[in-house]
Amino acid sequence: MKSIAQLFLVAALAAGSFAVSANTPAPEAPAKVAKPDLAKGEASFGAVCAACHGADGNSGTPANPKLAQQHPEYLVKQLQEFKSGKRANAIMSGMAAALSEDDMRNIAYWLTSKTAKPGFAKDKDTVALGERIYRGGIADRQVPACAGCHSPNGAGIPSQYPRLSGQHAEYAAAQLTSFRDGIRKNSSVMSQVAAKLNDREIKALADYVAGLR
Repeated sequence: MKSIAQLFLVAALAAGSFAVSANTPAPEAPAKVAKPDLAKGEASFGAVCAACHGADGNSGTPANPKLAQQHPEYLVKQLQEFKSGKRANAIMSGMAAALSEDDMRNIAYWLTSKTAKPGFAKDKDTVALGERIYRGGIADRQVPACAGCHSPNGAGIPSQYPRLSGQHAEYAAAQLTSFRDGIRKNSSVMSQVAAKLNDREIKALADYVAGLR
């Protein structure tokens, strides 16, 4: 049997252990992210973005992307990278510089709530080539099928890969060319893929994407 002294020692150690654990600060709860305010998003978009991207996010100018129905996480990431300079564009960097994180989220989620207007392919001579690359890649150059990340109908995978369906062919081609030429540097995956494409293949892919439904 333990002596009385030993029992007192065990009790004292236990009490000390409890005191230490009781005084240990509890882990901080993660900061709550405010729910997007769609009304504020609409107001901000109308004031800052609508002139180039259309009142409902369906740009009528081929050089400016359609943003309606795009994944909000992707839109927020692009705005953050325009603001930080990771994605270079003089106009967009200036626009994003004035936006807070809440502004970006509000705008992004409002755009997601809008319906994208469908587009269409224009060049029947190259659309078949674009379809082959989009759906099957180019095996001998290790070019993966675009559908693997952007889905067969161009809807993309939320929070990872953007929606491409119905995007202006001119804009899509410009972005692929920028990735290939090292001008756009905010996606190493896209830079590696585009580096293996020639001008004709880029044009064909962009035209095919414009007609995806």
